[in-house]
Amino acid sequence: MAQRKILMALMGLEIGGAETHVVELSKELRRMGYDIAVVSNGGVYVAELEEAGIRHYEAPMHRRNVRLMLKSLLRLRRIIAREKPDVVHAHARIPAFLCGLLKPVMGFPFVTSAHWVFEVNAPLRLLTNWGQRTVAVSEDIKTYLRESYGVPGEHVTVTINGIDTEKFSPAVSGRRVLEELGLDPARPVVSYVSRMDESRALVARQLVEIAPRLRRAVPDLQFLIAGGGDVYDEILAKAEAVNAAEGRRCIAMPGARTDINEIAAAGDVFVGVSRSALEAMAAAKPVIVAGNEGYIGLFTKDKLELARESNFCCRGCPMSTCELLEADLLHALALSREEKDALGAYGREVIGEYYSVRRMASDCVSVYKQVWRRKSVVLSGYYGFRNLGDDAILDAIARQVRSMSDPPRLTVLSNAPQETKNEYGVDAVYRFSPLAVYRAIRKCDYFISGGGSLLQDETSAKSLLYYVSLIRAAQLHRKPVMIFANGIGPIRRASGQRMVRNCLNKAGSITLREDSSYQALRDIGVTNPNIRVTADPVFLIDGIPEAEARALLAKSGAAEGARRLIGVSLRPARGLEEHLDALARFCDGIAAQPGAGLVFLDMQDPWDGQISRRVEEKMSAKACRFASRSAPEMMGVIRCMDAVVSMRLHTLIFSAKQRVPLLGIVYDPKVSAYLQMLDMPSAGAIESFDPDYALGQLTALLADLPARREHLERAVPRLEEAAQENWSIFTQMLGGADK
Repeated sequence: MAQRKILMALMGLEIGGAETHVVELSKELRRMGYDIAVVSNGGVYVAELEEAGIRHYEAPMHRRNVRLMLKSLLRLRRIIAREKPDVVHAHARIPAFLCGLLKPVMGFPFVTSAHWVFEVNAPLRLLTNWGQRTVAVSEDIKTYLRESYGVPGEHVTVTINGIDTEKFSPAVSGRRVLEELGLDPARPVVSYVSRMDESRALVARQLVEIAPRLRRAVPDLQFLIAGGGDVYDEILAKAEAVNAAEGRRCIAMPGARTDINEIAAAGDVFVGVSRSALEAMAAAKPVIVAGNEGYIGLFTKDKLELARESNFCCRGCPMSTCELLEADLLHALALSREEKDALGAYGREVIGEYYSVRRMASDCVSVYKQVWRRKSVVLSGYYGFRNLGDDAILDAIARQVRSMSDPPRLTVLSNAPQETKNEYGVDAVYRFSPLAVYRAIRKCDYFISGGGSLLQDETSAKSLLYYVSLIRAAQLHRKPVMIFANGIGPIRRASGQRMVRNCLNKAGSITLREDSSYQALRDIGVTNPNIRVTADPVFLIDGIPEAEARALLAKSGAAEGARRLIGVSLRPARGLEEHLDALARFCDGIAAQPGAGLVFLDMQDPWDGQISRRVEEKMSAKACRFASRSAPEMMGVIRCMDAVVSMRLHTLIFSAKQRVPLLGIVYDPKVSAYLQMLDMPSAGAIESFDPDYALGQLTALLADLPARREHLERAVPRLEEAAQENWSIFTQMLGGADK
């Protein structure tokens, strides 16, 4: 599919778990081929996003201030109108509230992420919008959303804080950071990263408070405390007081930084919570998990499940205290090098198994697919007439569309829309309702004139006018048009040739099922350069299993006493009435073949059945009939045949697909063209049908069955491959390769 566009909306891009989550998610989605833009109040991570090819827009969504929120609302509206995102993904309460106000007006798909639990009261409920779907970073947050806000559980997807294990790696060095900040790389370091806001700074305060006592136990100990926020200055002042009392710089507080991987690498032991703890684990550092909501302590194997329950946020755990933190730090610092390495290795193993950034991005994409607007395709053809050939074309197209990772919505113009919906799982409208057809074309993104011999005036000039009119309507509404695996002609009237020439020269792409159709277009002056000969899409579907097919045949009485089965497919055609007696003599000759059983294969109810019954009434021999509403059933039954004689083109295609040798009775040039392409014999034209000649051709075919089957084994795979080209061109029309 075409490149999808995602707009991320968050409060800001300063140091913080949610902020880093959005940065890593955006970068990974970008690597996966999505077009990403971010809107926030800005911050230290903007440069990293822009370096990754991600656009950033500024909007002051970081405060609950009416003036700033109104300003952000107007700016968001302009940004969304410009970007036209396939999904808006909001992170945090204010961005979600503002995007929620715009969604009913602008109609964009809307997803939110819940990174934390929020205070719940009546005024704040008014500022809360969880979108059409919500991504929660832990199971307990999902429970919180369900219990506190009534968000349906099926609308919440639990993901993880995905970590880039290349960026956060034991191979990364922290020496540069230590030297920059005036710390000694040869002395032990405790590193810590968090936003320095009142709601996040508990552990930072505790580290500064216990630093003098820790240094008395570990005299060379140093502290690297990174992050900025509204209490940064307060904590920095206390740290500087400690440095003054110690007579040297033992606590470094550089403020907000983006080189968190180097800060994590600089420490012998890391203290943190949520994403920062996970990043340090990816860097293979011993980690003490501690934050404003609770305390888990030194992370070991026995604490894995406890930590994962809250996504390493410590919710529900005892609160952090100076005493707990001091005791765990002294224990961790006293570990041997081997013991520290073992803890670090286990932490990195946990990240690899549970917290990959690729999984995080894939989780989000699965949520996006639940809400984003699917591309819409209108499919025109001879559908809803109980013709198994055309039904097989529709079946093949519907199957291929469903198999796409991002399938478009398929609306079929059908003579029996409810049957078409039920049978193929597509949308459908009545093909002879002008208003319904007009609405479908006006609302769609792409138009396909799909399969079969639609553009011809042999059967009806009105039919040609109908299909050309649909193509022109789509073109007038500026919809990309694909002529999909069509058989063309004959088009005998000059007016018909002119109509086809004018509309096909403006088509986006044209695929044809045989060379003769290509020549037919060139003969009437179609010069469109985007023409390719492919193959009928029916070559991409198959019949039911042979055992099931033989059971169906047995019910029809076809297998009784027959060593070989020969299928015969007849249809109404010009000149047929004059040759019913000749067809009956030919069919008697088939039935007289040694051990033969004749099976009439009715491809379109009731017309084929009427013809086969009339021929059977004139026969001396006994025959049976098989009719089905299912193309795969008919194809499976044909697989049980030793040979097939057919007037219908798609019976010939079904036979070739099943590697069953075939003999064609020509009622239309397309049949001759297919026989030539497959190098299979003709029984002659119906308007001059000679039963003796036809029987001679059949006898020769039956005498050469192994070689004929071998020939089809070589020829059909090439047609299957060519049929697949239709989909390459189809996905190109939709804007690019299917992801």
